Amino acid sequence: MSCITVIGSGLIGRSWAMVFASGGYSVKIYDNIPGQAAKAVTEMKKQLEELDEAQMLRGKLSVSQQLALISSYDDLAQALEGSFFVQECVFEQLDIKQNVFQDVEHLVGEDVILSSSTSYQMPSKVFCKVQKRSRCLVAHPVNPPYYVKLVELVPHPETAAAVMDTTHALMTKVGQEPVLLKKEIDGFALNRVQAAIIAESWRLVQEGVISVKDIDLVMSEGLGMRYAFIGPMETMHLNAPEGLEDYMKRYGENLRRILTSSGPVPDFTGEGAKDLVNIQDTLCQMQQSSPRT
Repeated sequence: MSCITVIGSGLIGRSWAMVFASGGYSVKIYDNIPGQAAKAVTEMKKQLEELDEAQMLRGKLSVSQQLALISSYDDLAQALEGSFFVQECVFEQLDIKQNVFQDVEHLVGEDVILSSSTSYQMPSKVFCKVQKRSRCLVAHPVNPPYYVKLVELVPHPETAAAVMDTTHALMTKVGQEPVLLKKEIDGFALNRVQAAIIAESWRLVQEGVISVKDIDLVMSEGLGMRYAFIGPMETMHLNAPEGLEDYMKRYGENLRRILTSSGPVPDFTGEGAKDLVNIQDTLCQMQQSSPRT
C-alpha cells in the first residue's frame, strides 16, 4: 500500500500531493482539464524548492526524491490504477463530488478507501451515489494542509472502523494531526467552532460594541495567542486550582449568562453588512500599503 490518488489539482490537491509525497508515498494527481495536472506538478516543484531553500521542507526525502514520487494524469482510470487511497479535492459543489465518487467506484477495487476534502458537506450526502459506503469518509484539511496539519476525519454512518483506523494511521505517518469525529454533523468540528466565533464577532461589531480592527485584535493578540498552544478545554482546566469542574463552579454561571444574551444568527450579506465589509476592505488596503515588520 504505497500509492495514493489525488483528484483535483488546485491549491488543496497540490498541497495534499506534497504532504503524501513527503511521507514517502507515490502520488498520482489527476485533473479532468487536459494538461492541468502537469502544470500542477510544475507548480509543486517550484514550491518544494522554495520550501527547501527556507528549510521548511517536510519529510526526510529530498526535493528530487519527493518530486520523483509525483506523477500527473489526464485519464482517471490510469490515475486510479494501483492506489489504495483516493483523496478528492474538486470544487465545493455537492453534485460534482457525488459524480466523481460514482465514477471512481466503478474503476477501483472494493478495498480502496474513498476520502473527500469537503469543508462542509456531510459524508452521507457526498457518498450517496456510492454502493459500498463502508470504505468512505471525509478527511477535511485546514487550508492549506501542507502548512496547517490538522485534519478532521468524519465517518459516513456506514464507515467501517478499520477504514477510520487506516486513514488515521496514514495521516499520522505523513505528519498531519488527525482528529476523529465519532459521527457526522453539519460543519464538522472546526467549522462549527469557527462559525460561533465569526457570528459573535460580527454581532459585536454590528451592535457598535467594538470596531472591526479591535475585534481582530481580540483574537490575534488575545485568544489566538492562547489557543495556538492549548485548546479551550485544557485552558479551562488550567485556569482553576482544581481543574475543569472547579472552573465551571466558579465561572459556569457567567458563561450561561453571556451565552443566553447572544443574539440571533447575523445577516452576513444584507444591507447591515455593507459598512462592516467596507471597513474591512479599507483596513486591508492600509495594511498592504504599510506592511507589517
